[in-house]
Amino acid sequence: MIVVRHFLRTSSLSVAFLIIFVLALLGQSFAGHAYNNEELMQHGQAPVTYIEFVTSSDFLVDVAENWQSEFLQFFLFIFATIWLIQRGSPESKKYGDEGVGSDEEQHVGTYARADSPRWAKAQGVRLWIYSNSLLLMMGSVFLLSWLAQSLAGHIVVNEQNVQHGLPPETWGDYLVSPEFWNRTLQNWQSEFLAVGAMVAFSIYLRQRGSSESKPVGMPHHTSSVASE
Repeated sequence: MIVVRHFLRTSSLSVAFLIIFVLALLGQSFAGHAYNNEELMQHGQAPVTYIEFVTSSDFLVDVAENWQSEFLQFFLFIFATIWLIQRGSPESKKYGDEGVGSDEEQHVGTYARADSPRWAKAQGVRLWIYSNSLLLMMGSVFLLSWLAQSLAGHIVVNEQNVQHGLPPETWGDYLVSPEFWNRTLQNWQSEFLAVGAMVAFSIYLRQRGSSESKPVGMPHHTSSVASE
């Protein structure tokens, strides 16, 4: 019990967002199921069960298109913050710190600490993979989510085409269709706006106690507090 309490205290941020995620996903599934059945009944079709809905392409495409936009957002933000800076934002490194940093600054290879991760002490390909593992993971999840969205969306569109007496589309046709890119870009633009707003607002606005904010009394021009 003590171990569990310690874990929950030291991992409370991850646990809290995992719980919120699961609750939101469940809420989406129940609301989506109800909405889907309303549409089916309006077209004179029989409603589907909850299990049938959550295993359907309709549900998968809605979930996947949100996931891929979120992971694309973080992939681009992580990559951009290697080279680009924003004076005054705690989301940015300070001027002059652009780039991947030296081995000594990153504590890798011969400069690794005794308690550094094992792969940080490695050389060659293993060190490169670990040095870029966060970006690689975000990019991989984005691509897999995007693939799932495109495949599920393709199935949904062809089901609708059958209902309207239209010929089926190939996956390639769907990938270049206005419907696919309309759904995709709706999500992308909102994610990019949110990131840009966070970077800009954090220059002048504060939230006491948050690691995403500078200390309340720090001047506006200060960027990454940890590097000052």
